[in-house]
Amino acid sequence: MPRRFLAERRRDPYYRAARSEGLRSRAAFKLAYLDDRFRFLAPGARVLDLGAAPGGWSLIARERVGRRGVVVAVDPRPVEPIDGVRVVRGRVGEAALRGRLGPEPFDAVLSDMSPRISGAYATDHARSVGAVRDAFRLAGLVLARHGAFVAKVFDGDLVPPLEAELAARFRRVRRTKPPASRGASSELYLVALDFLGPEPTAADRPPAAAPDI
Repeated sequence: MPRRFLAERRRDPYYRAARSEGLRSRAAFKLAYLDDRFRFLAPGARVLDLGAAPGGWSLIARERVGRRGVVVAVDPRPVEPIDGVRVVRGRVGEAALRGRLGPEPFDAVLSDMSPRISGAYATDHARSVGAVRDAFRLAGLVLARHGAFVAKVFDGDLVPPLEAELAARFRRVRRTKPPASRGASSELYLVALDFLGPEPTAADRPPAAAPDI
């Protein structure tokens, strides 16, 4: 890991705060901000956290849904145990993953997945959008009606069509960038609320989403 990156990370207030509070990653502050703004982690909710390692989002989700809630963390990499969180080793897109999540639907599906970075932005952007689509395909199978889908994506020309796809299945779709995201980062978050179900009718479909940064 380059020395410059390590030095910048040590100066990062969110990185320092995450370490001091035992949050595993600075990304925890991003989820906390998103939930404070859009309120999708209700007490007692069932939450599916995709791309969960090292577990920062799962910790926040577990805290907010409380003891009556359920959090399932999915990642191909190992995740250190978290009290009250069920960890499933697997990759989004694997045919067998759906069956390992259990029969009960989830109230929120979260994805903080990032593609393997190539250094070519057009490629990385396309891979990021592809990862969101993979997460959304799974969400379409496991998400409860009126549930929420929250996903990180790298900004670019493929984001508006992606938003349109989400807008066909949710009543509200918003994009935002949490303060904990680095200023130079191209990442933004899509927050889709009030899932219309696996087969929404024409009357259910809301108007196209507007940017909300």
